[in-house]
Amino acid sequence: MAKDSFSKEEKQQIEQAIKTAELKTSGEIQVHLENHCKEDVMDRAAHIFKVLKMHKTAERNGVLFYMAIKDHKFAILGDVGINQKVPDHFWDDIKEQMLLHFKKDEITKGLSKGIAMAGEQLSAHFPYQKDDDNELSDEISFGKN
Repeated sequence: MAKDSFSKEEKQQIEQAIKTAELKTSGEIQVHLENHCKEDVMDRAAHIFKVLKMHKTAERNGVLFYMAIKDHKFAILGDVGINQKVPDHFWDDIKEQMLLHFKKDEITKGLSKGIAMAGEQLSAHFPYQKDDDNELSDEISFGKN
């Protein structure tokens, strides 16, 4: 299972990156990890986005970091509220930085870097509010495969 690919400390590091990023933005960040992705990675990410009910945030500002570990596939998917405001290259810039770490087998570091970058960038369009509700869990979700 994908859950077994990460130590307790690595899981905590990724979840802490989410918590830290969300202190800068009202955006909601989630990470979903699986071992395999048998379809187009963006199609799978869109399916998971829906399963996790990420499209239900008030400002439509959810971000999913999806990864199929054994198949070496990953995607970043932002909701419509974000994509209406950010430049075209927004997600590609983050993916490129993550790939630098993935190529060195630094998966946790790459995910944490991508999450931090997303939080920084989202803060410009969706600043953190004092009364901000954490609408989505900060815990990593894992697929069954």
